[in-house]
Amino acid sequence: MNIKAWLKPYCGWSNGVRAIFKKYDLEFTDIDIINDPNNYAEMVEKSGQTLSPCVEVDGVMLADVSGEEVENYLLSNNLIAPNGQAVDVPTNAPCTDEEHERMASKTIRFF
Repeated sequence: MNIKAWLKPYCGWSNGVRAIFKKYDLEFTDIDIINDPNNYAEMVEKSGQTLSPCVEVDGVMLADVSGEEVENYLLSNNLIAPNGQAVDVPTNAPCTDEEHERMASKTIRFF
């Protein structure tokens, strides 16, 4: 599988997506949309919207998704087999106040 994920460095939703990839031992490209404006612009262009995380699996774009939604997509399309392994973070949770504070000083609005 070719997986690209446009993620924030500190984000509940992004960490949930990362946790699913770790749970299933899936290799993916982690694309930082906070510290590189070109990555953010690429995400917007490819997904058609400004919200993250966005995950592309073999050319199929999953826009504004949680880790839970990514896992459901992969399972329902028989791209992975069910796995009872636990994850170390919530897979369907927003950013905490602490994560928002960490990003506030780094967030750049491009549009």
